[in-house]
Amino acid sequence: MNEAAASVEAKAGRAAVGARKRTRLARSVPSVPLLLLGAPLWSASMTLSAWFALWLRERDVTFHLAELLWVFGAGALLAWPPALFLARFAAIGRGVETRFAAYLFFLSLGTIGMTALLFALDYREFYAQWHAPIGTTTWLFQFAFTTLIAFYQFLVMGLRLYLPIGGVILLAVCLWLASDRRAQRR
Repeated sequence: MNEAAASVEAKAGRAAVGARKRTRLARSVPSVPLLLLGAPLWSASMTLSAWFALWLRERDVTFHLAELLWVFGAGALLAWPPALFLARFAAIGRGVETRFAAYLFFLSLGTIGMTALLFALDYREFYAQWHAPIGTTTWLFQFAFTTLIAFYQFLVMGLRLYLPIGGVILLAVCLWLASDRRAQRR
């Protein structure tokens, strides 16, 4: 009788934990207006940041300007939904400082990571013409190292295109998102 009661109690405990996890996941999903309006605005602001940084360095007349701005815009657009979800998941029930830190971490890391990934895919596409046939061991090494080099090159040369205004926009957006109490009560 004691074992049966303990088993029932353990099952009830596991069910309660599962329900809390599902509730937390559901509360982490951003609202549709925030996704539909925020993603294009975030994309436009990161594109503006890249253009402004190039303009400051007098490099805005490059013949690759449209492609470069497209990579920055698409990277920010694709990074917005998962970064918001992860930040909200990490910040549920926390203070405003923790919410700010979560948004700052996930939005900056997500935007940089997604933009670097798109840059690496474009980089890889260019160099693929000189690589070994797909599926070979040589191709696997070429693919891996070309991708790693592209990420490194983006980190060295591309990160500065988020400064000076991208950093300011990031801080302002994170402050706004962290102070939104309605999003945390859903």
